[in-house]
Amino acid sequence: MFKVNEYFEGNVVSMAFQSATLPATVGVMAPGKYEFGASQKETMTVVSGALKILLPGEDKWQTFEANQSFIVEAGLSFGVEVAVDTAYLCTYG
Repeated sequence: MFKVNEYFEGNVVSMAFQSATLPATVGVMAPGKYEFGASQKETMTVVSGALKILLPGEDKWQTFEANQSFIVEAGLSFGVEVAVDTAYLCTYG
């Protein structure tokens, strides 16, 4: 069934599920700054709002808006800045 996860004192909430092809989460991030570690390859797509992302090995932040995606390989960390409540879909693998 579904598994609900909360991070950063409830400022990031996600629900895990099995999509037709890959494990996935859908969630919402409240405004703030976060650091995430990817235990496996992640493809994150912004559904609503925007995420400012510092990808591994980069020194310049990039903004991803609705319907835009980015990939983080397994074992790496990435920075996230959120200005408005933002929804996302993340697939793993």
